[in-house]
Amino acid sequence: MTGTPRTLAEELRTRPDGGLVGLLRARPDLLNPVPGDVTQLATRAGTRASVVRAVERLDRFVLQTAEALAVAPDPCPYDTLAALMAGDAGDPAVAAELPRAVTELRAQALVWGPDDRLRLVRTARELLTPSAAHPSPTGLGPTVAEAMAGMSPGRLQEIIAAAGLPTTHDPVTAVAALGALFADRDRMAALLDTAPAESVAVLDKLLWGPPYGGVTEHPAPHLQWLLDRGLLVPAGARNVVLPREAALHLRGGRAHHTPEPVPPALAPATERDPQLVDNAAASQAFTALATVEELLKEWDLGGPAVLRAGGMSVRDLKRTATALDTTEQLAAFWLELSYAAGLIASDGEADERFAATPAAEEWLQQPDHERWAALAAGWLAATRAPGVVGTADPKGRTLAALGPHLDRSPAPEVRRRALTLLAGLPPGTAVPATAVLGRLRWERPLRGGAPATGQAPAADGAAPADDLRSRLAQWALDEAELLGVTGRGALATHGRSLLDGAPDGTAPAPAETAAAAARAAALLAPLLPEPVDHVLLQADLTAVAPGPLRRPLAEALGALADIESKGGATVYRFTPGSVRRALDGGRSAAELQEFLATHSRTPVPQPLAYLIDDVARKHGQLRVGAAGAYVRCDDDALLSEILADRRTAPLRLRRLAPTVLAAQTAPDQLLDGLRAMGYAPAAESATGDVLVARADSYRTPPRTAPVPVPDGPPCPDPTLLAAAVRAIRAGDLAATAERKPVRAPAPAPGAFPRTTSAETLATMQAAVLTNSALWIGYVNADGAASQRVIAPVRVEGGFVTAYDHTADEVRTYPLHRITGVAELADDSV
Repeated sequence: MTGTPRTLAEELRTRPDGGLVGLLRARPDLLNPVPGDVTQLATRAGTRASVVRAVERLDRFVLQTAEALAVAPDPCPYDTLAALMAGDAGDPAVAAELPRAVTELRAQALVWGPDDRLRLVRTARELLTPSAAHPSPTGLGPTVAEAMAGMSPGRLQEIIAAAGLPTTHDPVTAVAALGALFADRDRMAALLDTAPAESVAVLDKLLWGPPYGGVTEHPAPHLQWLLDRGLLVPAGARNVVLPREAALHLRGGRAHHTPEPVPPALAPATERDPQLVDNAAASQAFTALATVEELLKEWDLGGPAVLRAGGMSVRDLKRTATALDTTEQLAAFWLELSYAAGLIASDGEADERFAATPAAEEWLQQPDHERWAALAAGWLAATRAPGVVGTADPKGRTLAALGPHLDRSPAPEVRRRALTLLAGLPPGTAVPATAVLGRLRWERPLRGGAPATGQAPAADGAAPADDLRSRLAQWALDEAELLGVTGRGALATHGRSLLDGAPDGTAPAPAETAAAAARAAALLAPLLPEPVDHVLLQADLTAVAPGPLRRPLAEALGALADIESKGGATVYRFTPGSVRRALDGGRSAAELQEFLATHSRTPVPQPLAYLIDDVARKHGQLRVGAAGAYVRCDDDALLSEILADRRTAPLRLRRLAPTVLAAQTAPDQLLDGLRAMGYAPAAESATGDVLVARADSYRTPPRTAPVPVPDGPPCPDPTLLAAAVRAIRAGDLAATAERKPVRAPAPAPGAFPRTTSAETLATMQAAVLTNSALWIGYVNADGAASQRVIAPVRVEGGFVTAYDHTADEVRTYPLHRITGVAELADDSV
């Protein structure tokens, strides 16, 4: 095709395949479904929903360029656009970056046409053109022609006369003359030299927007001077507006107050030793693993109930925060992190509650570095945002942890992009969070805090400080530090490896994510502390673990003692209750003594040995069974003492025999009641044996990790893109190829060919002999009609076998489903 393209479709048709691939990669929503031809692709690229999505993904300077095109003449020469962006004084940075911005807009099919006739897609112009209802970020108002539309011819004559222009009876000519005056720098400067100082001050207030102001019924003289010369135009009963041409003159030709051709720098930078950063991140990674383990232990017998609307209650969240010794907001993060990794879920029962999943058991048995990689990979891809827990949704309902309304689809992209910015710095370098947020706002100024469809952002072009994207980025930086992806504000080496699959900040394929997580785990492994197999027993009934304990030792010691403090060294305290808990678990006093002697680097202190023996001597002296329940003891004096104690009244005990008391209560309640009184009873089976009170863990049925909610269609892979471009090219060939005349009247543009069955068969057979291509109309088994270009190979048995240029493969078509056929011109294929 030669000459200047008249439509976007014509320009797309001239693009090479690589250009169409780039368009479909940048705007994947155009692929669903694959357009039938280039005309369909252009039509879909101009739809409002698709344009809004494309505009939202522009960086600030490209968006400013599009906004300048929206207030420029249509079509707009490149030099005019450059003047709007750089102003009369020029700006080398703008001049250097403007070609990139125009190229980006062209690549995304938001701008088309040659440099001397740049055209913004109509839908994009409607979105970005300033109006009274939707002000533009440029702060410009309507043109003179738009502002004076509907003004009486007499009033127009008065205005151009006051401005020193020759009068004319043609309103169009009058408006054009006034617009030319405002656009002429010399004549406009001369006019403003005669303006009162108060009038110039009014123009200065409206200069950078908003361009609308209010006036009284009888304007002051300095306002009347502006109204008489068209520098202010009535925009309603009590409002006036500064015309666009006048504002551009006062601005020195600039459409924006502050063009931003280059992104803000990531500064100030703080350089740290990369090894110190890695060590700090590894320490926090180990703390993260310990916190998740503590959560799983807390929910070992089942977690809190699920609210009817989904999620956890505020009371349960507070209880979990207390158990984890953290704040409610951080507890929500650890809950959501475990949920994203598939370690906790709801059990789906009638009385639904949360609990650990079977995957949690496997996770607990893995090495520390692999467990961390599972958490980090789940966090990086998760769309759920723990930061919104406790806030209200649009209906005023409080969002609950693990609830159904926490997904924020931009979260993975923001998370990866924030880390990618840190990865672009030298190893060990940290920058303030405000610098990262400023860069992200420049890259996507309309995302997160974007106005509703059809609205423009704030007049200064900056996103609100509390927009969703900024909040997601701040949460991402905080969570990365908690998880050990960063250390002391800098990206750790293993955190950097997490991004290897997608260096540009986009989401990689699942296989690349798994490979990157495995590499990160391998880098983290040497930095994590080695588990120890011993403790240090002390005379004050405490034990000090000089490091992380091996899992069997930690579980056994956790049953025998209570954790008193955590940190680099964990302190355990032995109490009568903790020793009794170990005895209830089936251990004897001798076994406990042997366990401590084996795993302690110091001798077992005498006070601890006495405590174990004393509790063991009393343990099981009383026996509780079912009567309701009963108490059995060989010491009838002890039973008499219990029976005489007024605190046992709620248990309703009575003596059945010298050594047996019966109770009208359940055995577990009787056990708790006697233990509260200071006794140490043991549960008894129906055969008289002591019951081992071993806590059986509760697990949900098998559950998969939550699937992230995508932020629009996924980025297509190269194979799909190549196939889509081939299909579009073939469909375009079928729609636009020149046809030879047929006996029947030629079909209207866009209509399918119509021929009789005999003509169709004869044309097919002739095409097989001549090896020529045909244009056919075809209706499939579902009744869907399409047009195709085929090269018939064989016709037999009511079927034609042909190479289908549209599908790029050999196919067989029933002749009775072909509506008609037409030959193509010799040079069409």
